[in-house]
Amino acid sequence: MGERSDHPQGPGAAEDSGAQEVEATVVLGLRITDWPALRAAAVAAVEELDFEGIDPAGQRRELLREVSEDANAALGALLHPDRLVAAIPGVEAIGGTLEISVTEDFAPDFAELFPLDGDEEEGGGAAGDWTLTPRTACLLHAQLIGLADAAYDDLDEHEDEPVVDGEEADWTVFGRLPQRTWRLHRAWRRTMGRTFDDLADDLALGEWPLPRCLAEEIALRMALVDARALLGAQPESVADMMGDLPADLYDYDWDGCHDELFGVYGPDDGDPELNAEQRAELLLTATHPEGWFLPYEDAEERDPQRGYRR
Repeated sequence: MGERSDHPQGPGAAEDSGAQEVEATVVLGLRITDWPALRAAAVAAVEELDFEGIDPAGQRRELLREVSEDANAALGALLHPDRLVAAIPGVEAIGGTLEISVTEDFAPDFAELFPLDGDEEEGGGAAGDWTLTPRTACLLHAQLIGLADAAYDDLDEHEDEPVVDGEEADWTVFGRLPQRTWRLHRAWRRTMGRTFDDLADDLALGEWPLPRCLAEEIALRMALVDARALLGAQPESVADMMGDLPADLYDYDWDGCHDELFGVYGPDDGDPELNAEQRAELLLTATHPEGWFLPYEDAEERDPQRGYRR
């Protein structure tokens, strides 16, 4: 019996073939399901890189900042052609580029994330309870994403400029906030913009967007106002947005959203005659805007390293 070879072309094929240059195109569809894990892996990858030229330490710091704040940058560090090819034996990278783009038509599957109860069955005690329905979640998610986009657009256009009384219309988001915030710095505005994304991320994970701080109270209120307004002004557009999401009795129940989403976390002391939103309003008035991002004592703190969209 002859000697067995695992090479697909038999022994000696590598010597006969000579060095070949191959152009490979790989197209990947990816969904980020754990941003902290992705960020940690990207940071570790950057720590292993060798930087040359002027100020290598500064290059490393800048790349670490980018991968810590931007998911695309984190993916870029991990999917770089040199890094991928290094894991393949017998291959040497001679060049290559990496392009990463966000899929415009991606949307969470709200029917799966927020399943509706079926017909009431024996033992189904929860049937009939208020719930955040797929259509409500979809519309609310769209408004939160839109507000986050608009907030960052405000920043790109105005930077640290103050909002001027009578010119609020020049601002899409920050002109709608209380006047005491109109002269605050860019970093504060950027953090405020992130609150819309934080609540949208909750929905994209199948969680109710329960405000965990005063800033999120404001962000959710704005999204609810915009969702109600869009539904009233453009019902056909909203219907198109919903596609084949299942309909339910509690769709677009904005009063129910106010009752169920606010007050789960936050201040519960003070005048017992006041509802959760009224108590939060008093706290907003008494707290400097810099403190609006402090998490409520009974709420889980969001990841402080989660970064910003822009």
